[in-house]
Amino acid sequence: MSSVLAATYPPAGDASRTDSANRADSANRADSANRADSAPADSAHWIASTDSAYQTEWLPTRAPAGDGRTNGQRPDSRAVAHGIRGLPQARTVLAVTSRPGVESTALAGLLYAFGQAGARVTLLSLTRGEASPVNSTSSRLEAVRPWELQLASWLLGISSVTVADYPDGELSSCPMPDLAGRVRRAIAEYAPDLVLVLDPAAGSPDDAYVARAVSLAAGTAGVPVAARTTPGASGGWLVELGAETDVAREVQRAAARAHASQSETLPEVLAGLDSFSGREQLRWLVPATIRPPAPRALEQPCLN
Repeated sequence: MSSVLAATYPPAGDASRTDSANRADSANRADSANRADSAPADSAHWIASTDSAYQTEWLPTRAPAGDGRTNGQRPDSRAVAHGIRGLPQARTVLAVTSRPGVESTALAGLLYAFGQAGARVTLLSLTRGEASPVNSTSSRLEAVRPWELQLASWLLGISSVTVADYPDGELSSCPMPDLAGRVRRAIAEYAPDLVLVLDPAAGSPDDAYVARAVSLAAGTAGVPVAARTTPGASGGWLVELGAETDVAREVQRAAARAHASQSETLPEVLAGLDSFSGREQLRWLVPATIRPPAPRALEQPCLN
């Protein structure tokens, strides 16, 4: 079986750890974002066997009771203390995205809220974002966009960033067991209480494929998956940013500006962010209470 070889950026390690930033006025301190240490080098794996139930029924949804509670899942009391309501309780959150930029334009409000609630926030981008039709720099996108992601993540308070090397714009061509295996290894590394993705109905085909891979990997690992979705989506609930709204949105704008290679589209992006309110919407892809984890499948190296 052939599959895509997953690599990390920078090449020296699997995770780049950056200092957090809680205010958008830190955006001009871009040089600080490069303070990182590296973990041991990465290697790609694939899952030899998968759970057929999660392959065919990968998008379960259930409407929680008003404030994000489902089957005993309680709202985070630390978030409530900050005026943030409806945020699921989590000590560690893993966000998984299809490419650099999604964390800033789509997930930033929620990532900021989780950080304010005291959660450790981590990120896995499955591609380097090289398929973007826009490049406002003289550098190759696959080289510059992971560094832009590091800066944006630093501004958002993300403590650990990993960038894999799957083909941007072509994730659906990757074997699902391979992609799910990469997500599962990130779950094993970071031990999250919650995985956050973009709703497949709200993003690109790559985002939908990522949501499926994450649901498969997290479902068999016994970890709930929440998706940022559109207002009024079936089975969703509101997260109120409350008094943190203005700061959260300013941090989000600063994170969007960190993607300098995409600056040609920045006016349009900022206009879209200006329309965001103090509310975010979540729904479960894998509910907070799910069946016990299945026995862990053997992982083997990818074959070129």
